[in-house]
Amino acid sequence: MRYVVAVAETRNFTRAAERCFVVQSSLSHRIAGLERELGVKLFARSSRRVEPTSAGLAFVAAARECLAAADRAVADSAAATGVVRGRLAVGVIVTTAAVDVPELLQRYRARYPDVRVVLRSGRSDELATAVRDGELDIAFLGLPEGERPSGVEALVLDHDEHALVVPAGHRLAGVSRVTLAEIAEETFVDFAAGTPARAQSDQAFAAAGLVRDVAYEAGVVELISRLVARGLGIALLPSAYVRPLAAGDSELALVRVLDGPHRLEYLVWSRFNPSPATRAMLDVLGVGRGPAAS
Repeated sequence: MRYVVAVAETRNFTRAAERCFVVQSSLSHRIAGLERELGVKLFARSSRRVEPTSAGLAFVAAARECLAAADRAVADSAAATGVVRGRLAVGVIVTTAAVDVPELLQRYRARYPDVRVVLRSGRSDELATAVRDGELDIAFLGLPEGERPSGVEALVLDHDEHALVVPAGHRLAGVSRVTLAEIAEETFVDFAAGTPARAQSDQAFAAAGLVRDVAYEAGVVELISRLVARGLGIALLPSAYVRPLAAGDSELALVRVLDGPHRLEYLVWSRFNPSPATRAMLDVLGVGRGPAAS
């Protein structure tokens, strides 16, 4: 099953064999034997392409569930002896500020070296869905004030207000505070429309009865800040995250916004039977009873 899943994910027999640490001929022979046993073709093959057939897609979906169950059985049995093993999938938004994620992962690895940790970045809504669906074990999110993740266990890590980011030569660069009404006529740089990161500012302007012009959209703070530094617009960004970036950047200035957006940073994890590796991470974070929790 691992061979089939590897081929389905890599779309290549050679790369799948490398992932599984076997020679390609052995992997190909085993998959061909499985196809004969099942009486169906799992993959459509050509000299250039490999794609799962409809039967292959059905098999891969079930195989992933079986492999996950097998891995969990091994992890649970190890945990019963006091050894935490297995896999921990962590999701994180790019503007996480409440937790130093690299430092956290370093501490976790030092305490639980037998756990394989994988890290995935993305949007808060996507990461929350991935936790609910079991694709991720835990995630660090940022949501507008008043919104809360659903279908998962959630712990508030921090409450933060957005700061106005302007070019150093901007007319507002020297002021101590502004209101949304005072900046509504400016051109803005922001995250993509429809994302939780964008919603934080959109909701604040809507609540104030104001409309603004977002001319530039980007997916990462670094690009947003560079667009601002070039005088292409201004931005509202989480202050806890952007303050250290702007501190060493003479091209940017931060201004407090009195009625600006607020966000909550959350730690979320599955409420259904968290794995020993997940409980170990919660223990490192000081949440719950750690690996021994039920």
